[in-house]
Formats: sequence, C-alpha cells, structure tokens
Amino acid sequence: MKKNLIRRLHSSLSVPTDDVELIRAQFRAFARQIPLLYFILATNALAVMFTFVKFGHPWLSLYPPSALCLLCLVRGFSWWRIGRTQVPDDIAIRHMQRTNRLAFFIAVAFTAWGLALFAYGDGDAYAKAQIVFFLALTMISCNFCLMHLRSAALNVTLVGVAPFSLFFFFADDGHFRAAAVNLALAAIGMIAILMIYYRDFAHLVASRRSLREKQAETQRLSDENSRLANIDSLTGLPNRRALMTHLDERSGRQAADALPTAVVYIDLDGFKDVNDAYGHATGDRLIDIVAAQLVHVLPRGAMLARVGGDEFAAVISTPDAEHAARAFVSGVLASLAPPIRIGDRAVQIGASVGVCCAEPDGCDAQELFRRADVAMDHVKANGKSGMRVYSPDLDLERQRQQDIEDQLRRALRADELEVVYQPIVDAFENRVVAVEALLRWPRRPEGELSPDQFIPIAERSGLINQLGLFVLRRACEDFLRVEAIKLAVNVSPAQFRDPDFEQGVMRILMQTGFPAMRLELEVTEGYLIDHPQRAAGVISFLKTLGVAVALDDFGAGYTSIAYLLKYGFDRIKLDKSLVDRVTTDKATGVLVAGAIHMANALDMAVTAEGVESEEQAYVLGLAGCQRLQGFLFSRPMSLGAFLASAAAEPVPAAVSAA
Repeated sequence: MKKNLIRRLHSSLSVPTDDVELIRAQFRAFARQIPLLYFILATNALAVMFTFVKFGHPWLSLYPPSALCLLCLVRGFSWWRIGRTQVPDDIAIRHMQRTNRLAFFIAVAFTAWGLALFAYGDGDAYAKAQIVFFLALTMISCNFCLMHLRSAALNVTLVGVAPFSLFFFFADDGHFRAAAVNLALAAIGMIAILMIYYRDFAHLVASRRSLREKQAETQRLSDENSRLANIDSLTGLPNRRALMTHLDERSGRQAADALPTAVVYIDLDGFKDVNDAYGHATGDRLIDIVAAQLVHVLPRGAMLARVGGDEFAAVISTPDAEHAARAFVSGVLASLAPPIRIGDRAVQIGASVGVCCAEPDGCDAQELFRRADVAMDHVKANGKSGMRVYSPDLDLERQRQQDIEDQLRRALRADELEVVYQPIVDAFENRVVAVEALLRWPRRPEGELSPDQFIPIAERSGLINQLGLFVLRRACEDFLRVEAIKLAVNVSPAQFRDPDFEQGVMRILMQTGFPAMRLELEVTEGYLIDHPQRAAGVISFLKTLGVAVALDDFGAGYTSIAYLLKYGFDRIKLDKSLVDRVTTDKATGVLVAGAIHMANALDMAVTAEGVESEEQAYVLGLAGCQRLQGFLFSRPMSLGAFLASAAAEPVPAAVSAA
C-alpha cells in the first residue's frame, strides 16, 4: 500500500512518457501558455522590486529580482520560439522535463525571496500586503498556466503554498493568518481542479486518438473495399470498373498532357470448351496463366484488366499508341499459339482481338471501349483468332446486321418467310425419293435476302432456334401427306446449343403427326468437334425417336473415321467442293470413291450435293453414291411447284445410266 502511494506520488510529480499522443497534446497546449507564465512572474517581481528598492538592501531588493526577471524573459522567449516550430517527441519530453525541474527551483527562489523581503517592510503595511498578494497571485497564476503539465503545477503549488501558509499563519502577530488559511484552502481546491482537469484532458486526448483510430480503420476498410471493387479476385488484375475509370481519366485529359489512346479488347477462343471439358478449376488456372502471359508482353505504362470471364482489355496511351497496340497484339497471339500446359494436360486456345485508336479528345471512354468490342466481334464472326482495328465501316456493318435481326423478328410474326424444297434423286431407281427443306425470305419489304446473308446473323442473335423450328414445322406439315417422299432438314450448330432443341423436335413431330422415320436431320461437323458430349447426347436422343441423322458437308472439314463411328450417322452428304472436282481431279475422284466405299462399309448411305452435270452424276453413281442432289435435277421450289412436277418429267439420262 505504501509502495503504491509512493509510486502514484512519483508519477504525479513526473512528466509522463508512456503515452506519446498525450505528450504531444500537453506540449502543444503547454508551449502556448508558458511564455505567459514567465511574463506574469517577471511583471510581479518587477512590481515588488520597485516597492522595496526604496528600503535599500540592493542585494535583496534589486539584484535577485533582476536575475529572476532576466531568467523569466529568457525562458519565455525560448518557449515562444519553441511553440512556433515542430518539435520531435523525444525533444518535447526533454523540454517538459527541464521545465518541470525548473518549476521547482523557481518556485523555491520566488518564495524564499518574497519571504525574505517581508521582514524589510516593517512599518509599511502596504509593502507587507504587497508581498502577500505577490506570492499568492504568483502561485495561483503559475498553477493555472501549468495545468497542462500536472507535475510542474503540483510542484509549484506544494513548494509555494506550504511555506507561505506556515509563515504567514504566525507572522506579524497573525495579521495575515486569514490569508494563509485562505491560500491553503485555495491550493487544495486548485489541486482538486488540477487533477480533474488533467484526467479530463487525458481522457479527451484518448478519445480523439480512439476517434482517429476508428476513422483510420474506416478509411482502411473503405480503401480495401475500393481496392476489392476494382480488382479481379482471380488474376489480381484491375477489373472492368477500374479500367473504365482509368480510360475516363485518359480520355478526359487536357490537350496539354493528353496522348493518343488505344484500347485492345481480347476474347479467348476455345476457353469455354476447356472449362466445360475439364472443369472450372482448370478454367480458372488457364485464365490465371493467360493473364500472366498478357502482362509479360504488355507495354510499359499500359493498363491490363480482366473485363469478363474470358475477356481482357488493355489501355495504351503513348505518342505511337496504334503501333504499340499492334505490337502488343502480336505478342498476345504469339504467346497463345503454343499449347498451354496445366498439370498433365495441354490445352489449345487462341484469341480474337479488337483494337480502337483515338487521338486526344477523339471520343469518350465508353465509345472507345465499344469500338474495340465491335472490332473484336468482327474477328469472332469471321473465323476467330486474329486482330482487327476499328474502322467506321464496322459500325455500318453492325448496324446493318442489327437491322436484319430486327427484320427477322418481324418476319417471324408477319409471315414473310417461306420454305422451299430441293429434290433428292435416287441414283439407281431414277426417281425423287426425298427433298431438302430450305428457308427463303421472299416477302421482305426491304428486298429479298439470300440465306447466306441472314442465316449467320440469325445464328449470332439466337433467332436461329425459332427459324429452325419454323422450317421443321412447316416442312412436316407440307409433306405429311406426301408419303412416298422423305424429308431432310438442316440443323444449325447454334440449334444444338439450345438445351430444349431435342424436345422441340419431338414436340413438332407429335403436334404435326409427321412420322419420325421419314425425317432426316443434317448437322455439320463443326459442332461435333467443338461440343462432342452435347452432340452425342442430342444425336442419341434423336435416333431413339426414329429420326435419321446425316453428317452434312462431309469432306469440307476434318471429320475422322472415329467421329463416324462414335456418332453412328445414318448418312453422309458429300460437300459440293468435292463434287465439283470429282470429274476433273483424279485424286479427288479416288478420295470420293474411297469415302463412299468406307461409308457403305459402315452401313451409312451417301448423298452427293451440288451435282450440276451429267458426268458428275454418272461418276458418283458408278462409285456407289445412293442419292444425288443439285441443279442438274432441280432448283429449290415451292411445295405447289414440287407437287405439280413430281410425276411429270423423267430424270436425266445420266442418272439412268448410273
């Protein structure tokens, strides 16, 4: 208990050093008030000195107060200068500790000097009263000026009040006893006020520190949220929001510091297949690897961001922005050319890249980004894996495609579409055995468009699903009662991607009553290569319905025997590119003959499309091709025209010869 009391007393009479924030606050307040303290001391001492100098004794009435006043003026000026500068914490502590020590000795010196002068005021009540007033006023002033440095205030109060009270309680026959008691009581009150004030001051400093810490934590969380809101969590690259903010800043620069800016939009080709085949973990790892490769070839000062699942974009601002963008794209395509190894797998992807370059103040950020996207879409729609720099004609083409898309939607509602049929001839029995249903758009108010102009647009927009089912339904309704003729309908690869496709086919067959055994759906090999599992499932379902499935455009791509075996096609259709050369190129003739024999051996029938000459028909029939289709026999015609000519004209002699 005694030790704790001593420790607390020592702490109260010492300058605290454990709370740097409190020390700084004390020092700032203290440095502003200490010059005033020294001014009060010097003024009071001079007033007493002028009163007592008339009594003589210069060694007591003149020299000591002059020295004390000089000390006060020097210390006051020194603190005035200190208060106008930034002082390190350790220096501030040393200043306060020095002042704490000086407060004790100055209090002793002024008290001893005042009490010593009191005896020389005999016979002059005014002089004695001035000494009492001087000491009391000095101690009270010092106490309030030193309130921010508790230890110094306590030192002055205790050192000054105790001797003053004891001395004047008994001095001069008790004439100043009331003043002594009054000052003692005032000192006790001042000490209480001092302790409360110091406690509140320390609490205020702690509260401000806590508030700043909370504000700092709030700011840190805000900064972290802002960082997370602008960073792609998978790759650590900036995200779309950060890229657009950066692009806004670049495009909004004043002419003095603005630079040409290029936006490079990168869409990975084949990523979805990797993701579907090997899972999202492999897909995420692939994105991470690609991001690192893109960063490696990124020009200095450029910004790369991940703006979508498999999409990246870069902003390049340099005096030669277009050249730098082209060099960057070359690096991107070169880095993605070799297979990328992920664990024990090697995956192959590519990139479709659009570039848009603009001079300062050329267009805003959104427009720059849109144009790069338009250029990338053009690459995507024209074979993928390449680069295209934006030009205004791309927007014109895009607008044209958008207009056609809107017109197609109208056409489905307004009955502007028509299904025509091209006969397919049996090469041995010299008769029409089937027709292929083909879509036409004859009643388009803006003028008729050929299928090769609007079908790709329908595929990209998703309208191909409605168009394909429209053709299937119309053909089934048209040929329901033409029992001798089988029906072939093309299926777009985009239709296979529709999860409701096979259900749609089944629904049409049930609603129209068309026999599934008379229906043959033709699919191109591209979708089989890109989506083998989905294609296998759809083909298997269709075959369970009784629908035949033919591989269209055989010979135009890379179909292997493995694909023929895997999917179990009922028929292959030789592409027109082979048929055109079957009579003029010996190698092609051998290839076609081999393909026909191979298909027959696998129990697959063969149809040759694009037959335009009797010689082609003869050679194909001789090679074992079962069916022939082409302009030699008939152009596509309406249902009425087909029915009218079905039994009219004999087939060409070349077919009979076959």
